[in-house]
Amino acid sequence: MILFIKLLLAHLLGDFTAQPNSWVTDKEAKKHKSIYLYLHVLLHGILAAILVGEIQFLPYALLIAVSHGIIDLIKLHFQKNKTKRSWFIVDQLLHILVLIGVVFLYKGETIQFHWFNNQFWILITGVLFITKPTSILIKTIISIWNPESQNSHNENSLSKAGNYIGILERLFVFCFILTGHFEAIGFLLAAKSIFRFGDLKEARDRKLTEYVLIGTLISFGIAIAAGLLVQVLLLQLL
Repeated sequence: MILFIKLLLAHLLGDFTAQPNSWVTDKEAKKHKSIYLYLHVLLHGILAAILVGEIQFLPYALLIAVSHGIIDLIKLHFQKNKTKRSWFIVDQLLHILVLIGVVFLYKGETIQFHWFNNQFWILITGVLFITKPTSILIKTIISIWNPESQNSHNENSLSKAGNYIGILERLFVFCFILTGHFEAIGFLLAAKSIFRFGDLKEARDRKLTEYVLIGTLISFGIAIAAGLLVQVLLLQLL
């Protein structure tokens, strides 16, 4: 399990946290001619090798890197503007399946760094998942809807404020679950509703209200699911 957790953490770091939007744009424009595609592939191999921390794993890290590049190339060549949402889901599922396959194939043991125990890897992976990766996931899921008035409302808001608010609220929910304060989640949702949906009511835009409500519920749902899953995994190690 810990091997998969480490590989998943490497994937989250390489595919989301450590990949700037400029890399994604360049890859979509130039495809196999983009130097950032190969840097991206190299980064995945390096991260997997470092986090596992075993010389015997190097061929498997290379396998992860090469397979990641092939999957990304297929996505880049076949996705269209209308199918980006579907290809994102397929792309991520294929990457996860590769990681699962590597876990079953690898017979060695990962090095346990003396300053990091197994609980740390589970916790840090859960925290990282509910930040930028979840923001991109939610954005992809709700991209099927695009309220016309959304752009006009963004003109009066802080840059990327909605994204940071979403990350913070998920981190709060995550902490509430791990500390056993489930009732605090209701207060957090109520507080956000008062401020956020008050503005939406004044705007009198039903589509935008529904759009924000769907995004909020998905955000809270993912944070709750992640918190419960991490809690279960941590209890299993006790």
